[in-house]
Amino acid sequence: MHRGKGMKFVGDSRVPSMEFRKPNVPKDYSEYPGKTEAFWPNFLLKEWMIGAVFLIGYLLLTVAHPSPLEGQADPTDTAYIPLPDWYFLFLYQLLKYEFASGPFNVVGAIIIPGLAFGALMLAPFLDRGPERRPSKRPLPTGFMILAIVSIIFLTWESVANHDWEAAEAQGKITQEVEIDTTDPGYEIYAGAACISCHGDNLEGAVGPALTGTGLSPEEIAEIAKNGIEEGGTLVMPAAWDGTDEDLQVLAEFISGLEAE
Repeated sequence: MHRGKGMKFVGDSRVPSMEFRKPNVPKDYSEYPGKTEAFWPNFLLKEWMIGAVFLIGYLLLTVAHPSPLEGQADPTDTAYIPLPDWYFLFLYQLLKYEFASGPFNVVGAIIIPGLAFGALMLAPFLDRGPERRPSKRPLPTGFMILAIVSIIFLTWESVANHDWEAAEAQGKITQEVEIDTTDPGYEIYAGAACISCHGDNLEGAVGPALTGTGLSPEEIAEIAKNGIEEGGTLVMPAAWDGTDEDLQVLAEFISGLEAE
């Protein structure tokens, strides 16, 4: 057989030189009419427009419903009911349980959140398959469902068990009132049990503030003698055990305290 006869070349194993290889440059967006667009200015202009709409919406919301302001923080007030922002409510609720509070604070504050965020970081490495359907990806899907259900449940529990009325009352801003400590009514007030609940300056401590109540002396005397209930809940018990004359002086003193 002569050289080359009866032979078929099915491929070429020769590797072309790098100088002849075409660069791997993607096609311009204009090669796909109707499917792509220029980033500048078309796409970026749309992003700016959407951002402007949301910014204006947030500004209108803050004007219509401004952030509520509370009174000055008092670190000595042990009756204050704290509440974090809504996106931390589930962690706040977690710290209320026995297994994550008290001597086990490190469990609720570090270990459990650390495991949750660690699982979230490891999710891409635990399932590296090409499947995109949730039913074909049991580990990431299970972690996600567990996280969502836990966050919703803990947030709901935190909101449902919070005393919103007490929190609103404790945050009210009360204007300062100049107290005449030489007044006979204040001397009676300081010598009675009232000062332990309503504070030295009648600004309120455990009990509410007694400045600017808008009550008459008779109404104040009635509350001091018989207490007061609101909605079936005892707001203030009967606390007066002195004479009627002293009570009248005290009631007139409290009734005359008006906010500046």
